[in-house]
Amino acid sequence: MSMFRPLLRNVALVGLVLSSALVAAPTQAARAEIEFLSGYLGEWRGRGTLTGASSETVVCRLTLSPGNSDKINYNGRCTMAGNNLAIQGTLAYVDSSRRYEAVMSTNATFQGVAVGQRRGNGVVFNLQERNRADGQDMSITAAIALQNGKIDVNFKVTDAKSGGTMQASVPFSK
Repeated sequence: MSMFRPLLRNVALVGLVLSSALVAAPTQAARAEIEFLSGYLGEWRGRGTLTGASSETVVCRLTLSPGNSDKINYNGRCTMAGNNLAIQGTLAYVDSSRRYEAVMSTNATFQGVAVGQRRGNGVVFNLQERNRADGQDMSITAAIALQNGKIDVNFKVTDAKSGGTMQASVPFSK
């Protein structure tokens, strides 16, 4: 009997390792969602119009690259109204929550998390935030759509004091 203890212990250890690997591995559904996001890897360029008190052209570039743990990193820059906006973050399918998430930060003291939902052949990430940094009180809404091999970004910024708005729609292509 004592001869079987080491063997039994090793078999139990192998079973434990295998079962934990199965728990840690993404489900088949999650794998499909991660592959969907990976289809958008690469260099993207966009041009749109910013409207507010006046109209301005918005020119953007966006790079999506593989990240850690089945995440997609993104890094972008937009030039509008003489200003540069830099954004960076990650896109992921969070299997435990059964949803897509986009985490974002900017050089304009803004950061947030957007939840993505499947819509047809794509995913739309919606973000609503209120930014009170630097004495400004602004509401920001944004939608990022990955659909049919294209990326579309729409956003609106509303100044809480004046009620003034700026909004833009920027379609991206490779």
